[in-house]
Parts: sequence; structure tokens; C-alpha cells
Amino acid sequence: MNKEKALRFATGLVLDRTLKYIDKDPATNIIKLVNMAEKLSGKTFPKKVFDSFRTALRDENNVWFDYAMKFVNDVDRENLKKMFLSFALGAGYHGTKAVRENREKYKCNIPFIILLDPTSACNLKCKGCWSAEYGHKFNLSYEELDSIVSQGVELGTHLYMFTGGEPLIRKNDILKLCRKHPNCTFLAYTNATLVDQKFCDDMKDVGNLALAISIEGSEETNDYRRGDGAYETSVKALDLLQKNGCLYGISVCYTAKNIDEVTSDEFLDLMISKGVKFGLYFNYMPVGTNADVELIPSPEQRTFMYNWLKTVRNSKTGKPMFVMDFQNDGEYVGGCIAGGRNYFHINSAGDMEPCVFVHFSDANIRTHTLLEALKSPLFIAFHHNQPFNDNHLRPCPMLENPDYLRKIIKVTGAKSTDLVNQEGVENLCAKCDKFSKEWQPVADKLWAENKHPNPKTQYYRDTAEAMKEKLDDLVR
Repeated sequence: MNKEKALRFATGLVLDRTLKYIDKDPATNIIKLVNMAEKLSGKTFPKKVFDSFRTALRDENNVWFDYAMKFVNDVDRENLKKMFLSFALGAGYHGTKAVRENREKYKCNIPFIILLDPTSACNLKCKGCWSAEYGHKFNLSYEELDSIVSQGVELGTHLYMFTGGEPLIRKNDILKLCRKHPNCTFLAYTNATLVDQKFCDDMKDVGNLALAISIEGSEETNDYRRGDGAYETSVKALDLLQKNGCLYGISVCYTAKNIDEVTSDEFLDLMISKGVKFGLYFNYMPVGTNADVELIPSPEQRTFMYNWLKTVRNSKTGKPMFVMDFQNDGEYVGGCIAGGRNYFHINSAGDMEPCVFVHFSDANIRTHTLLEALKSPLFIAFHHNQPFNDNHLRPCPMLENPDYLRKIIKVTGAKSTDLVNQEGVENLCAKCDKFSKEWQPVADKLWAENKHPNPKTQYYRDTAEAMKEKLDDLVR
């Protein structure tokens, strides 16, 4: 038994004992889980992170105490154990250290997360979704999926998210991958049409797979974008997942048309009653030749989202569901996380893209390794240029800083990876110019008037190496 497997076995034994007594004294034993996670992490994460968890869990009036109680009571215990081992031990302990070491070793971005599309196929046709145009033409084989995960683990990446297309069209291969890599955590974004009892049984069996169900507000607003009956399908899937003690959340694309509904108390309370543990919120991006720019949230709506996040996560007045917004939470991660800084995307044709919304590439898994892609001109341009704005409420090189993406694509020569209608960078960025111009003064005012966390991010621009270089005007 190697060192990693031995540590997993020993941690599993301790977890079994802790979970066994969770019903007798939930608060005490949940704190033991926090202590265990802190011990496993060594000095990977600051002590104050774990202290804040313990403080919340000692206060029965704290929203996060309520959340923790729901978490341990709702999720199947064996599922909870396997997820803890894959996430806290695999991603948190082994993964974080390796990622940081390899960033120094290879002098490029190394991601914590890889998004990948097992297939372009989808059984829905949602408005504003580029995948609706792709059809059933493109797939990554199981061997390719396995190679991506195996290469990723070597670099330290232990978190994998399946997008698409509808990834559960390939659910047998996804489950096979989960079984082969128990030290990794997997999540699938899904329209829920293929969630049935057999799949719930399989999810609990592998233990390291979670779902993010696509649902957006009321039945009216959801089905406007996703088609008649989509809301009912998602709600039925939530009920089935809850009955089986699976781990799942929701995926919400917020647009100019649905923002009131997806942030309403009624919607959140319903999701919490359905056992939802997390909400992943995405700002609508005008990607694809048929994208509707009218769906881009306005500056006023973005401001609302920024303030709403602080309210919904407040420990006294918030909701017992963890919500994050990949656009408005930029201040917590030091701006743009794409290009492998925290994540990148692989589409169903094997193209390695810096972001799920930036459909350009200069490397493919069929001709390049993951490390070769991370050291390619396109990914290095992201590495050298991040953050794209010191105001992390304007993190994106496409939506908020479109001139950056124009320059990067021009200098690197990266090609469009749209699988049907190739979209040039000028056409894409032109759809973002108006919002970018309007958002700038609003975002700068918000940034100046609020306190912000310091994620202590090390950017390439601040290194001694970068200081010595005569950098292209693309960079500064």
C-alpha cells in the first residue's frame, strides 16, 4: 500500500467513527470533521479559515450551523464519507500542494479544476446556449476522458466538472471514471432529464459524484429559456435525489429576463426544501453567432447581484445554501480564474480552451498533453496578463475587458473552436463592448466604496522574472 492509499485508509477509519456518532452529538462531531480537515491540510490553508468554520458551528443561531446540520442529516453517510475523502483528502490535501509546487516548477498556470465536455449531444435546445446548435457529432472517448483525469492528477488537479451538451448522455462512462479515480471529486452540470432511481443508486455507490441541476426561477422563466416541461423535470429530479440522500445543487444562468425570479426568497426557499446544498450562478455570456445580447444583465442588475450575494451568504440573515457567482465573486479569487489559473475547459472535440466561454484554442488533447497546452502561447498569454483588471468586479477579458481578448487572440493566433459556426474574436467582443463601457464606472464606484478580501494571489506580472522582461504591449 503506497503512502497516499495508506493515508486514505486511515482517514476513512477515523471518518467512520466520527460519522457513526454524528446523530448523538451532531455539533461536536461536525467540528471534529473541521478539525480533521485542518489537520489534513497542514499549512495549505490559513488557520483562520477553519476557525471561522468552528465559530459558526458553535452558534445554533448561525445560518451555517443550520446548513451543516442539513448537510450531515440529508446526505447518505457512505456518500458523505467518500466525498470527504475525495474532496478534503484528494483535492484539498494532495491536490493543492501539488498544484502549487507544479506552478513553480513549470512556470505556468496549473488548474485546481478542469471542465470537460464528454459529448456535444443534448436532448434540449435552450435559448442562448451554444450547445443547442452543436448536435450529436462530437464525443470524447472513455480513454480520452481517463487520460485527461490521469494527466490532471499528475499535475495536482483533483476536481473535474462535466459540461456539454448533456453530460449524462455519457453517464456510464462518467460513473466508470468516478470508480477508477476515487481520489478525485466529480460534478456534472445536467438538465436532469436522465436522472432516475438507477442513477441515484450509482451516484451513492461511487460517492465522489455530485450534480448541478439546471433550473432558473419559476416555471415560467425556466421554461421560457429551456422549453416546456423542463421545470417539472428538474423538480422531480430534485425530489428523487433528496429521497436517495445524494449530494447536489443547482446551476443558474442569470439573465436580464430572469434575475428577479432566480434571486427571490420563494425560489431559494423552495430549493432548500428540496435538499439543494449549493447554487452555482453564472452571468449570461453572449457566446455563439446567434447569442442574444438583450439577455446580458444590465449594470444595475449586476450591482444588485453583488449586493444580493452578500445578503444571501450572511451568517445571520442569509440562507442555508452555499451560493457563489463566478462573475461577482472575482474579488475572492483575484479576478479571472481562466486559462488554467484555477480552471480551463476541454470541449467535446478535444480543443483545450482557456474558459468555457472563450471558444478559442491552439492545442488539442489528441495532439498535445495537458501540460503542453498550459504552456502554449494562448494559455501563457492568460498567465502573463492576469489579472485583466485590478478591479476584480471587472475580471473577464471578454465581457468586461474585451480589448484584452482581441489582443490575445491576435497575438497568439488561436483559432475559433465553435463546433458549427466559427465566430471571430471581433464578432464576439463587439457584443460585449456596450456592457463593458457601461459597467466600468458603476463597477469602479462599487470597488471604491466597499472593502474587499485579499486573496494573496501571486500574479506573474509581480514576479522578478516579469519585471526584467521587455513585455509586448499586449501585456501592459
